[in-house]
Amino acid sequence: MEQKPETPVDAATLKRSISLWKLVLYGVGTMLGAGIYVLISKIAGSAGMLTPLAFLVSAIIVSFSALSYAELTSRLPVSAGEVAYVHAAFNRKTLSRLVGLAVLTTGIVSAATIARGFVGYLHEFIALPGFLAITILVLSVGFLAALGVDEAVGAVVVITFIELAGVLIVIAGGAGELIRVPMRMPEFIPPLAAEAWLTILFGSFLAFYAFIGFEDMVNMAEEVTEAERTLPRSIILALIITTALYLLVSLVAVLTLPLDQLSSSSAPFTDLVRQHGLVPPWLISAISLIAVLNGVMVQVVMASRILYGMGRQGLAPEFLGNVHPSTRTPLWATGIATGTVLILALAFPIESLARGTSFVMLCVFTMVNAALIKLKRTTEPDKATGSRYPLCIPFLGALLSVLLLLIECLRHLGFYAGP
Repeated sequence: MEQKPETPVDAATLKRSISLWKLVLYGVGTMLGAGIYVLISKIAGSAGMLTPLAFLVSAIIVSFSALSYAELTSRLPVSAGEVAYVHAAFNRKTLSRLVGLAVLTTGIVSAATIARGFVGYLHEFIALPGFLAITILVLSVGFLAALGVDEAVGAVVVITFIELAGVLIVIAGGAGELIRVPMRMPEFIPPLAAEAWLTILFGSFLAFYAFIGFEDMVNMAEEVTEAERTLPRSIILALIITTALYLLVSLVAVLTLPLDQLSSSSAPFTDLVRQHGLVPPWLISAISLIAVLNGVMVQVVMASRILYGMGRQGLAPEFLGNVHPSTRTPLWATGIATGTVLILALAFPIESLARGTSFVMLCVFTMVNAALIKLKRTTEPDKATGSRYPLCIPFLGALLSVLLLLIECLRHLGFYAGP
């Protein structure tokens, strides 16, 4: 039987005000802000002309875990969702804490990763020292996240429309390149050699970071209207939208710029627009800055909700579960998340942060899929409600997550030297 996590009665609770499409845009916003605006150049540096295929492979791998999350959210629609899922399945507080800390780590490190990407686009306008630009960005985001969920999520939704416009500008500007895709198709079809497929998988590991974000939606569960129905649908919709956009943008990117120029770019969207000239480069730089802001915002909010949820479930200090009666937000949790993001963003390079986030998140996905396998095998069928998928879904989700982890270990052992 599933165990609903017990939460203490508190005078102030989180406010349920997030609808289906607001949540979809919330998820799309965080995935786009990191995956395309910041890391497209790094992924191209790893996978070369096979970058679109690397994105597609990542999308396939992620989709099984996304469906597992969709089912679990309908079973247990609570903050710190992964912690609740693992606790319900295995009833071990130590394991639940480890999962919670892992998810918290991915949110904080991911926010730091995106914050690092802010500097490259900002330098298109002003040569502000990197440490100062990052500090202003992170502290501003932390302040907005503390004001209230309507303010934070509302800002994310507005910014998501802006960053979607930026993505569509890049796709429209590269329409001429997309028309030539059939003629250049041989460049996107890998040979049967093992080395080519390792290149794709190594690129897929980094591209996996671009899909991190749908699990952030889970941690807003206690602020979503009709969470059991809304959450599963929003996860699937967000993943479909971002996958389509990633494939189009990655095609435009590798067809428009020489690979050496693309892979070394610190502001790839600006360089793409500068090449095709559809709009002034400063416009896409401004949009990119806003997109990066969006990504940091979502991750800070998510990390604070993980801390909040763990505090409410007795898996972290109780004060982290406190909600301020005026802002209806967990101020202690938000402050700690913001401070940690700032420290990491100032201390580590962007690619190392992204790879670290992907590695930890794949470990979490493995545990979440294992939790669903256990719940599906122990829950009485007549008591199952909400979204339900075949048992093979979490099995494949766990298996493919482990496979991608092994691929990254091979890279560290020196099996890959670049395209």
